[in-house]
Amino acid sequence: MDLASGIRQHGFRRWYERELLHCHVFLALAIACLIGSIGAFEAASQAREPVNRWGNAAAIVICVGTGLWALRRYLFLLLYAETVAKQADCPGCGVYARFHLVTARDDGQGVQVRCKQCAHQWSIGP
Repeated sequence: MDLASGIRQHGFRRWYERELLHCHVFLALAIACLIGSIGAFEAASQAREPVNRWGNAAAIVICVGTGLWALRRYLFLLLYAETVAKQADCPGCGVYARFHLVTARDDGQGVQVRCKQCAHQWSIGP
């Protein structure tokens, strides 16, 4: 979900919470792939027929590839959420995450917001 529609639909705090949950799903996938690759490596070391070894080797490659992709996606989404969250402090009064959405950029990544407390406007974006 892009930043503008997420803030408009759920508010900033809920958007941030959902982004963190979303990125941690990829971390869980990376851990599951690590466990799967270890299990496939164990099975490959005990396999006697070459067909079983090749099948387990393919499972290792798939698990490692998927795990690396999931870890990369986790880090990207976490960095995005943290970058946006660091900009949620009002430069005028210092209150955190209490603002109204004013406008959104055309690409959906950046937003212009107004503080609920002091009406100061600033931009938030990656």
